[in-house]
Amino acid sequence: MSRRWIQNPNRCADEYLDGIEEFIEFARRHNPSATRIRCPCRRCNNTFWETIENVGFHLVRNGMIETYSIWNLHGEQVDHASSSNAPRVDNVEPIVDPNDQVMGIIQDAFPFASTNINQEGEDDVPTPIDSAEFEQYEKLLKNANQELYPGCKSFSVLTAIVELMHGKIKYRMSNLCFDYFLGVFKRMLPTDNCLPKDHKHAQKVLHGLGLGYEKIHACKNNCMLFYKEHETLDTCPICNESRFKMTSQNRTTKIPQKVMRYLPLKPRLQRLYMSTHTATDMRWHKEKRVDDDVMRHPADGEAWKEFDRTFPEFAADPRNVRLGLATDRFNPYGILNQHHSTWPIFAFPYNLPPWKCMKKEYMMMTVLIIEDPGRSIDVYLRPLVDELKDLWTNGVRTFDKSTGRMFTLRAAVMWTVNDFPAYAMVSGCSTKGYMACPVCKEDVTSGWHAGKVCYLGHRRWLPWDHEWREKDKEFDGNTERRLRPREWSGDEILEQLNRLDFAPFGKTVSRTRPSTHLNWTHKPTFFELPYWSKLKLRHNLDVMHVEKNVFDTLVGTILDIEGKTKDTIKARLDLERMGIRRGLWMNRDSDKARRDLAFFSMKPNDKKEFLKFVSSVKFPDGYASNIARCVNVDGGKFTGLKSHDCHVFMQRLLPVGIRHLLPEDVVKPIILLSRFFSQPTAKTLRRTDMFQLRHDIVQVLCKFEMIFPPAFFTSMMHVMVHLPEEALLAGPVNYRWMYPIERLLGELKKSVRNRAKPEGSIVEAWVQYESLTFCGINHAMASFFPSFCKSSAPPSLSPPPPLPPTPVQLDRTRDEGGTPELPRRHRRASRRVFFGFGRISSAVILPPPATNSATSGMVSVLFFMV
Repeated sequence: MSRRWIQNPNRCADEYLDGIEEFIEFARRHNPSATRIRCPCRRCNNTFWETIENVGFHLVRNGMIETYSIWNLHGEQVDHASSSNAPRVDNVEPIVDPNDQVMGIIQDAFPFASTNINQEGEDDVPTPIDSAEFEQYEKLLKNANQELYPGCKSFSVLTAIVELMHGKIKYRMSNLCFDYFLGVFKRMLPTDNCLPKDHKHAQKVLHGLGLGYEKIHACKNNCMLFYKEHETLDTCPICNESRFKMTSQNRTTKIPQKVMRYLPLKPRLQRLYMSTHTATDMRWHKEKRVDDDVMRHPADGEAWKEFDRTFPEFAADPRNVRLGLATDRFNPYGILNQHHSTWPIFAFPYNLPPWKCMKKEYMMMTVLIIEDPGRSIDVYLRPLVDELKDLWTNGVRTFDKSTGRMFTLRAAVMWTVNDFPAYAMVSGCSTKGYMACPVCKEDVTSGWHAGKVCYLGHRRWLPWDHEWREKDKEFDGNTERRLRPREWSGDEILEQLNRLDFAPFGKTVSRTRPSTHLNWTHKPTFFELPYWSKLKLRHNLDVMHVEKNVFDTLVGTILDIEGKTKDTIKARLDLERMGIRRGLWMNRDSDKARRDLAFFSMKPNDKKEFLKFVSSVKFPDGYASNIARCVNVDGGKFTGLKSHDCHVFMQRLLPVGIRHLLPEDVVKPIILLSRFFSQPTAKTLRRTDMFQLRHDIVQVLCKFEMIFPPAFFTSMMHVMVHLPEEALLAGPVNYRWMYPIERLLGELKKSVRNRAKPEGSIVEAWVQYESLTFCGINHAMASFFPSFCKSSAPPSLSPPPPLPPTPVQLDRTRDEGGTPELPRRHRRASRRVFFGFGRISSAVILPPPATNSATSGMVSVLFFMV
């Protein structure tokens, strides 16, 4: 029977009523043991559970969701290969009662309980378990089968605790508040109910679903960890510092000086295969990815493909995990304590499809470090590196729920994601001084200008016969005859490291500097991984912070903001010393010298007009923050701009705002720079575009060298030349920048409840979140976890809406005497993005920033003014 009845507006028609009967019969047939099913009416929207009779009544009264033509949430399965135009819907298991879903969670957490042992095939034999694990399974099974109170069919003890704990985590409820409401609920229920009396007892019930963590004591001076062979020591063998604090002699327990929390990686990777949904998605990069000229995923990059060619045994099984690691600092106290910092280290699997790859639900915290570890971060990474080495060499036996078989799971780290200071800590290569570029290393062109180290010489990337190589006065006073800097392989970097002497536990021995100028601060721990030196790319340059620093430097200079401009008196004197660009020298009258306004800086009236323009811009909800609050028109500067504000400003507002306020020779390279950042940060990249972008950024930097003084070229300006090459190696930027990590750090900061022990509060909240996320995502319990299920759902592949007309089409329509018309939804968006002055000359369609997926369907229209 056709399902066109769903769109029938007459809910009293025979066709519609017969369709409801068909749906009810379908739901009964595919969910024979269910007492409640999801209600697909327009009011319930497949979110609430109702009895089958009530579902039929709702469908007559409210009507069915018009787009719900494939009843996948009620047991229907879709064959993806049957039609390329069919919407993407994951195969789901038949909908069962919430209590049955909790039983499924327990079976996934303990796969040995439902796996038949078959001695004929080794892969069918599950890994033996110990008595402690079996005891946890029995406790969970008992709570899952026990009614909340006699006669209660809707909730078991475990089901009630899971739902209550989810509310606690989602709304950040304190333990005292949770204890109060738990006591109220316990008094409301019959006296013989089995609800726990407080949060501590509820946490014990869920202990079996959590993954736990280890506390490892550390030396106060970051010399070593009291770990493995040093676990029994009471003093540090390097600095002789005591392991424990000095306490009263009557105290029975000893308090360690410093504690690191380590969350084992192996059980967290195993959980990815405990559900059919995630186990299937972990093979997406091999089985469902389209291999063409477009890069949509890290698997499309050359680094991934080179890894497959180098280690074919690892690449043969698509279930082996490719990991990315990220770390950054945050202050859990906010402004209350300016010196304390916490350093979490996260791992995220790249096997997942693009719509799940960088989600919070699939990120795994592995290490939580107290205070800034500095150069000794390799000491705290020792447990993680040991586990990664074991995962690479031996692997871990894992049960794959999608196939029902055991396999050996192996893992490898593809690269790390850090800002520039953390890059130096993790990689061991200094990002300061004359060799701050971690890609060029000792072959970088650097010099002392205006009291700091600056990085010039971008003509080295030009072709041999380029005319700019022969010019001297327009650049730094010299012609350029050198080749571009060489590319260093992993083996060459290891050879450099082997020429340095290192003491145990990462401490460098004082010795004479080697003959070749190396810039290593400590021995990187990750180079101990067996596969680490084989790949070309290991540590990523974070585009988010590069764009933020470039924006600050550029805008501070063209607006001539005091304290942020690079056009200072020292910079002008440096030009005189170099004998170049006489028009920018200091203007000396008798015994005084003054710095005149440069041609690349705005005049006071133009600057005020530019700031008024920025303060008048309106954005759609979710597109960007209110940048107008960061504009100080009277003071002539910006205050409080965040990284995403700079991201929107650089790519959307800056080219429009300066085009009639600065000379054309200055405006053109700035517009090219804005275009440069907008292309690598897109969700999909083309290799041909990246090759062209690699040429364009060299042109932009060379034009900047002819415009701005040498003091303008900080290390962040220089590393832009390497961004297109990294995009070719590792794929789209949105899998390798710090936006997801920064958002996650903000969530961790909000989870601090005990300010005396912030790290303990963070790790306890994270472990609870892991267990509840496992319940919510892996079993799609929308009635319990609607936010989790919404974030993990794949995007629809329905035909996209028609694109708005391009600026060329608008101009052609205007030239032909017609009125350029936008679709209705684009006209509505254009009314929300406007400028308060100027005459409209042409329109530009602006897609949402790459970091915001919530407004992916929005299109904004900006207008150029004459």
